[in-house]
Amino acid sequence: MPGRHVTDHQMRLFMKYRQTHSVEVAAAKASISRATAFRMEKEQRLPSQNKPPRGRRRPDPLEHIFDAEVVPLLKAAPGIRAVAVYDEMLRRHPELPEGIRRTLERRIRSWRAVHGEAQEVIFRQTHEPGRLGLSNFTDMGSLSVTIAGQPLDHLLYHFRLVWSGFEHAHVILGGESFVALAEGLQNALWSIGGSPLYRRSDSLSAAFRNLDADAKVDLTNRYEGLCSHYRMTPTRNNKGVAHENGSIESSHGHLKNAVRDALLMRGTRDFNDLRSYRAFIDEIVSRRNAAHGKRIDTERPHLQVLPDRRTSDFEEVVVTVSRTGGFALRKVFYTVPSRLIGHRLRVRLFDDRLDVFIGGTHLLTLPRGRAHASGKHDQVVNYHHVIHSLRKKPMALLNLVYRDKLFPRPEYRRAFDTLIEQLPDRQACKITVELLALAHDRGCERELAEELARTLDARKLPDLVALRAIFGPDPDQLPTVHVQLASLNSYEALMGSAYAGEAA
Repeated sequence: MPGRHVTDHQMRLFMKYRQTHSVEVAAAKASISRATAFRMEKEQRLPSQNKPPRGRRRPDPLEHIFDAEVVPLLKAAPGIRAVAVYDEMLRRHPELPEGIRRTLERRIRSWRAVHGEAQEVIFRQTHEPGRLGLSNFTDMGSLSVTIAGQPLDHLLYHFRLVWSGFEHAHVILGGESFVALAEGLQNALWSIGGSPLYRRSDSLSAAFRNLDADAKVDLTNRYEGLCSHYRMTPTRNNKGVAHENGSIESSHGHLKNAVRDALLMRGTRDFNDLRSYRAFIDEIVSRRNAAHGKRIDTERPHLQVLPDRRTSDFEEVVVTVSRTGGFALRKVFYTVPSRLIGHRLRVRLFDDRLDVFIGGTHLLTLPRGRAHASGKHDQVVNYHHVIHSLRKKPMALLNLVYRDKLFPRPEYRRAFDTLIEQLPDRQACKITVELLALAHDRGCERELAEELARTLDARKLPDLVALRAIFGPDPDQLPTVHVQLASLNSYEALMGSAYAGEAA
């Protein structure tokens, strides 16, 4: 095989076979010619070592500027990006071709490998079952989830056991807060049935934002008390160093991708209510946990036993109900039954609701509202709480501060807008208030809304008389039924005859 290119591999094979075979046999086994074999046996060098180094095929465009200008720039600003150096060199030397960017980046990378600063080293850890649990909040805004057509601004509180990979996710409607952390963490611990020795989180900077010094101390004490209740030692990674919480940070991305895929397969990102969306998240997390079922079952006995009960996962505030029929809390106005005007109430703030107490008696539960990002106040209004007073003052509806929040369904707002366009203000307000009163008195809020939609679609105005006839008689016009009770003597006679029959 004269003239054939011989590789280093063939050379090594030939030398190997030559130890036990003749030159001819070794050459045949290595697939080289006899003449090449004799020449290689004399040289005892690999073919690659006989090749002269290849020189440059074109002039070096960085020859005159790299050591003179690029290196001093790298030494003066060690963290500067290569693309910034590239832009600066083009500014200084417009004659340089734009195609030198990759060449410059490779040259800078090679220079930094020899002369650059030391970089931070990540130390991989050995984990033990039952030892460490990680948790953090992750923003879900990029998934564009909606509830009944309305965008859902929410986070997930994501908890994970490092050793087994057990996960738990809790939908958070507000921002990062102690209430959200306490509720999400306790849900996770009671879901797995135990607590790890250590619980690590980030620096909780978002939960501390906008708090004064006393509030920060109080929040710190409450957080430490929460961990102490479950006999966990709280630890925090350094602020801004995400890889120290890497087992949960990387899992955030995997969980988001799983939710995104499930939404695509579902065909829609809209849910009827928040409960449906939470069930959707729970199902996804359950499937992910099923993949680690054996490891989770192995780790569970290593977890600490849970206490007898949960600790508080709410904030408690005392409020006074004003003459406006409600109270303001955290820039949100809430309506309550008017009989509570002037009373002081205890309010427990959860992430998604408010539990209202008077003394030790639970009165009602309200959905939690939140002020707008701009700082504008919001309202959580239940028309059942104010409709009796509004019937006495229907014109109050015209300029009511929380008028848009008063309507329980879009059809009622649409009816008001149509009435106000075609009728005098007083008459429009009167009819709208009576529509709300009809829904309140006869428990037909949804059915009445559907009937209003049909009427408005037909370009007609609501007819109160016809609607009252459709949705049952007026309770005030129901006939009074008098029931005459039988005399007790007849029962005694009946019982007496029964005993006489038994005696016979």
